[in-house]
Amino acid sequence: MSKFLVKSFFWVTISEIIYNLSAYVIHSGMGRILSPAEYGRYGLVVTLTTMVVVLIGQGVPTAMAKYLGEIYDTRLGLIPIIKRQTAKIQFILIGGVTVMFFLLSPVISLILRDSSLTNLFRLSSLVIPAFALASFYFYYYTGLHEFKIQAWLKTSRSVARLVFILGLAWLLKSKGYALEGVIIGYILAPLSIFFEANLLDKFKKIRPEGFFDWRKLLRYAWPMTLFLVAYEFLITIDLYLVKGILRDDYLTGIYNGAITVGRIPYFLFYALTIIILPAVSKSTSSKNHSDTKKIISQSLRLMVMFLLPIAILMSVYSAPILQVFYGKKFLDAALPMSILMSGVTFLTIFYVMAFALNGAGKVKAPMIISFAGLAVNIILSYFLIKKYGLVGAAVATSITSFVAMVLVLAYSYRYFGYLFRFSSFLKIILASFVMYFISTFFPKGHYAFILWSAILFAIYIFFLFVLKEFGSLELEIVRQLVKRKKAPREELEEEVI
Repeated sequence: MSKFLVKSFFWVTISEIIYNLSAYVIHSGMGRILSPAEYGRYGLVVTLTTMVVVLIGQGVPTAMAKYLGEIYDTRLGLIPIIKRQTAKIQFILIGGVTVMFFLLSPVISLILRDSSLTNLFRLSSLVIPAFALASFYFYYYTGLHEFKIQAWLKTSRSVARLVFILGLAWLLKSKGYALEGVIIGYILAPLSIFFEANLLDKFKKIRPEGFFDWRKLLRYAWPMTLFLVAYEFLITIDLYLVKGILRDDYLTGIYNGAITVGRIPYFLFYALTIIILPAVSKSTSSKNHSDTKKIISQSLRLMVMFLLPIAILMSVYSAPILQVFYGKKFLDAALPMSILMSGVTFLTIFYVMAFALNGAGKVKAPMIISFAGLAVNIILSYFLIKKYGLVGAAVATSITSFVAMVLVLAYSYRYFGYLFRFSSFLKIILASFVMYFISTFFPKGHYAFILWSAILFAIYIFFLFVLKEFGSLELEIVRQLVKRKKAPREELEEEVI
């Protein structure tokens, strides 16, 4: 189990890195093809449509992944049964949501005080079923622990996004329909992956056998769906409040740029949620509590160890990073992005631990915490944006994220018990502070920040090594990820995730 998780994390992380690199290439291209005002409109339309898919369309497939993760190596006959039942529920749900979104497009535009968005929202309604079809197989292969296939599909989708989205935007720009081209690209890219995944699944010859109560999918899915609803609004409500309160497309585009680039660490560690949900689901269903604690503690410790320095470096070098992605016209996003990096750190920890709880079947606690966080973010953002503009939005999101993280960690400690040593946490904080202090003496050149970041990260790792917090365990994991050779079974079971 341990070695399998490390290898799985390697493949999924690589595919997630490629996928998110493609996303940032797309955002960078859009930032250059479109003006900041048009980029703000693009961010509003695409973000809202894809958010609908995430918050409505992923609850049932996530339930499928959980139950497939419990039986994939013991009761093969249930695999096609669970898949078919999930597909039926998903078809009804997504079909209804797509029609509703299309009909409500004028209302959404009215709320955002921009009637010109109506036709863009109507066109983007087709993104919902397209994304849902691709996501269905994403969670299907997650439940079956076939992470290499999943990684391949994710990588293929990266290429498809670049070809369809950037290609159509560029082709239609001269005719004044660049935004429409982008939206059509967002429809075609996931559709192509659905057909590819469906073709791969045709090679599976598993005879349906046994009984599975489809209501179990709904019982798990409804709090999971509400969690995703609250979480997605939690992380995007500040952008919509910036648009609604400030009523300035330029500032909306600038803030969208800060959010988009600032979330790089979140997307890097998103792969951990893909691995941890079926792994925890499997260990808790077999009542293997020691294995569950090992997965949780090692995942959390390693995530914090690498997440914190990445967020600090991105905060310090926010201006040159934004310039690399978008050019000089987005430099006004540097200060909001620097502030947002703390919020991104807290939100990433919250999200990963929420999925650990979801894997254990504790779906209501993350849901409640997400709704509480959403309420806090709306209240804080409303007052802070009015007074401080984009900086106020970033501060509100960061405060809310910290509260959500503390609550989910407290509940996780209560349910799982031991997370990881407090002394380890203090050493990571100390090494991060040393790295930040040294960074104040480094220049912040356009591309030189890449070299300085590498040097500072090396200093951080060295300091952890001196404190005996980075050693044989971490080196063994790196050795597995790079060389992927066989290690002694007992050593892996004792030390590695």
